[in-house]
Formats: sequence, structure tokens, C-alpha cells
Amino acid sequence: MAGICKYNVITMITTLVSIGNSRGVRIPKVLLNESGLGKEVELKVKKGEIRITPVPKKGRLAESTSLLSEKVLAGDWDKPEEDEAWASLQ
Repeated sequence: MAGICKYNVITMITTLVSIGNSRGVRIPKVLLNESGLGKEVELKVKKGEIRITPVPKKGRLAESTSLLSEKVLAGDWDKPEEDEAWASLQ
């Protein structure tokens, strides 16, 4: 049928890992490939979930919220142990 898209649905249970004073999730390559996410993503948070979505192309709404978030979180992120923890993941 024309116009019908099929998507694979992949569900995975994983654990949060410590990254300095923060926590993170390692996303396997197969999930990233299936999602089609690029380098920039937007985190949307609501009670009980964190959703990772592509950065909106129109208007770049994420820029205004990410600047605020970076200022608020700078106290937590700008620490030597954070740099060390992230360096181990690269």
C-alpha cells in the first residue's frame, strides 16, 4: 500500500551509569540508527519520563531552553570530575 510507513519497535531495559556527579544512559548504535536522531537532541522531561527528540528545525525552540538549562546546570557540570568521567566515554 502506498503511503504506509513501517517502523521497527525496539524496547530495551538498561541502567543509568554514573558520569561524575551526573547520570547517563549509553544508547546502543542499533537504537540510534533506528531512531534517526542526529548529533543535536532535545530532552523533554515530565513526571516519570525523559524523552529524547530531534532538535526542532523551525524556530530552534530548543536554543532558548538549552541556554537557560546550561546556566542552571553549570555549577554541576563545570567540575574536573565531570570532564574526567565524560572523557572515559569518548
